[in-house]
Amino acid sequence: MAEKKETVTYFSLCNEIKKGVLRPIYVLHGDEPYYIDKLSELIVDTALSEDERDFNLEVYYGNDALVGDVINSCKQFPAFAERRVVVLREAQLVSKQPGHKDDLQLFKYYAEKPAPSTILVICYKGGKMAAKKFTDEVVRDHDGVKYKGVVYESAKVRNDRDLAAVVNTYCTNMQVKIDAKSVAMMCEFIGNDLSRMFGELDKLRILVGDNGQGITPELIERNIGISKDYNNFELQDALRYRDAVKAYRIIDYFEKNPKNNPTVLTVGLLFSFFANVLIIRATKDKSQASLMQATGVKSAWQLDKYMVAARNYSTQACVNIISYLRECDVKSKGMGSNADSYALLRELIYKILHS
Repeated sequence: MAEKKETVTYFSLCNEIKKGVLRPIYVLHGDEPYYIDKLSELIVDTALSEDERDFNLEVYYGNDALVGDVINSCKQFPAFAERRVVVLREAQLVSKQPGHKDDLQLFKYYAEKPAPSTILVICYKGGKMAAKKFTDEVVRDHDGVKYKGVVYESAKVRNDRDLAAVVNTYCTNMQVKIDAKSVAMMCEFIGNDLSRMFGELDKLRILVGDNGQGITPELIERNIGISKDYNNFELQDALRYRDAVKAYRIIDYFEKNPKNNPTVLTVGLLFSFFANVLIIRATKDKSQASLMQATGVKSAWQLDKYMVAARNYSTQACVNIISYLRECDVKSKGMGSNADSYALLRELIYKILHS
């Protein structure tokens, strides 16, 4: 019978490490560097005290590291400590040794019998590590080893939907409440820069304290500088209900605060919004489950926002709006027009409201 593959996430690994459960080998690879850096730091901080690091922490860098040297270091015994930690950073830069097709595959032989008192951490950024024989060996059960190694892929957040899920999960792990509008505001303003995102959420968590109120739009507005009334989230809401006064008021605010409200971001978010509205209009099965699957939204609350817009805009109107958005995007980048980007945005809003 095939071994059941272990499912690991950033948060499950963090919780495990904080409890003192340390694996013999960690392979941390993928496109998102934030998780890789934070996990490797947490492993070192948990495994070794400050005093123990002088003799028991070895850090290698891929541009000048030889796999054989790293393995030899792993086989050494700890000095005046329970364990030693060996970290290979930037493993994607490891040079190829003569006679070996893939340097990193050499770690397979170490993974067959890892040193019981050593923790090996390999950080590989910019994609998946192509060393399948090694990674398969890492996650295999070994006799006499209490915990098998772990291979964790740190995937980049690709879209707003996934980013919202990451924010919600992070807040859940911090044991702090956050409402849907606050999530949307954070995602829109900060984007997928996870280092900044989690840093801001940590700051808000401290401000919330133990009052039980959670993170709110008002708290975000006071402490991060995001307006709870004048943002792309509220602009979508205004267009959803064809509220011209509110929509133009938001565009005026954007023009006065261009640094935090670039036109290209607004156009991109509106494109995603009306694309989903068009999907709802075109989907024959109007059941909630079918529409959520078609649009990819994760909550009934989100779906309801699109449903309101679908009632206020016809299918042809949505098609026209998407065409207007494409045209505005091209012109705002200086192709075929010298008009001010916010003048183009006002023209776009007029076209949307009159579609």
